[in-house]
Amino acid sequence: MSLPSLLKDRLALPVMCSPMFIISNPDLVIAQCKAGVVGSFPALNARPAPVLEQWLDRITTELAEYDALHPDRPAAPFAVNQIVHKSNDRLEHDLALCEKYKVPIIITSLGAREDVNETVHAYGGIVLHDVITNAYAKKAIEKGADGLIAVAAGAGGHAGKISPFALLHEIREWFDGPLLLSGAISNGNAILAAQAAGADLAYIGSAFIGTAEANALDAYKQMIVESSAADIVYSNLFTGVHGNYLRQSIVNSGLDPEALPASDPSKMNFGSGTAKAKAWKDIWGAGQGVGAVKEVVPAADLIERFKQEYQAARHRLGITSAIARTTASPDELRSPAHY
Repeated sequence: MSLPSLLKDRLALPVMCSPMFIISNPDLVIAQCKAGVVGSFPALNARPAPVLEQWLDRITTELAEYDALHPDRPAAPFAVNQIVHKSNDRLEHDLALCEKYKVPIIITSLGAREDVNETVHAYGGIVLHDVITNAYAKKAIEKGADGLIAVAAGAGGHAGKISPFALLHEIREWFDGPLLLSGAISNGNAILAAQAAGADLAYIGSAFIGTAEANALDAYKQMIVESSAADIVYSNLFTGVHGNYLRQSIVNSGLDPEALPASDPSKMNFGSGTAKAKAWKDIWGAGQGVGAVKEVVPAADLIERFKQEYQAARHRLGITSAIARTTASPDELRSPAHY
C-alpha cells in the first residue's frame, strides 16, 4: 500500500477532510490544507456556477502563497468533489474548471465514469471514488479510479451500512492502492485505528461542521456540540439516498424521526436547481462521531487536537517514529517492531 506521490511528505496527519454539501467553503479548505490535511469541497457548493472559478482561483492562489512562505512545510493539496450522477447538469462545466486549475484530487460520487477519470488523469490529477460496498469498489477501479474512499456505517452524509472493519477487509483482499476510511472518525485515536485496520488515510467530515470556518448556522454548530451517536438518524427521505442526519433537526422540521417514510431513489436530483437545498439547510447531516465534538473552534485548533491525540495513541502502542509532515503506513503500524 502506498500514497500517491502528491500526498507523500505533504501531510501532518494521515487525514483527508470530506467535502460537505453547503458546509465546505474556501475558508475551511484553506485552513485545513495549511494545517497539513487535505481539504475538500463539493463543486456544487459554489453557486451559481461561475462562482466555482472564483473559489478555485482563491484556493490555488492562497495555497501557492503559503507554500512560498513555508517551503519547509508546504500546505497539503486540496480536492474537489464531483457528483457524476446523471442529474448533475453542471458536471461538464465544473470538470472543465478543475482541469483549468489542475485540481490535484477529484473525489467522484454517485456513479463511476471512465471519461471523468480520463480527463483528470490527462492533466495530472488523481481520482478517489466514494463507495459503500465492495462491489461498488470493484466497479470504480475497473473504470479507472486511482483510489477508494470506503464510506462505512456511522459516516455523515450519504453513508453506507457496513462496518468499517468488514468493508476495509473485503476491499484490501484485492486492492492494494490508496484507500481512505470514513465512518465516525472524530479523534486521533480513530485516525490511528483506521490506519491499523488497513486504510491509508482517515476521511473526516462531521467534526469540521463544528469549526469557525464552516458554512453552517450557529444553531447547527451548537447542535453538533450537544449531540451524540444516539442522536443520528439514518434515512433516505431527504435526498433519495440513505444518509445520516441530526435527530433534533428532523424534529424541528415537524417530522417524527421514528416514523420517516422511505423515498423513491429515482427522485434524487443533484442538478443546479434548489429543489433539494432546503432539505440540507433544514435537515442537518452529521455522522455518529459527533460525541467527540465539545466546542466550536477554528479548524487549525481541531486539527491540532487530532495531532496530539494521534501522537498519544502512537505512544501508548510504542510507535515512536516522528509524524511531522509524514505518516506511518498501515504496514508499519502492523509491524511487531512497533509494539
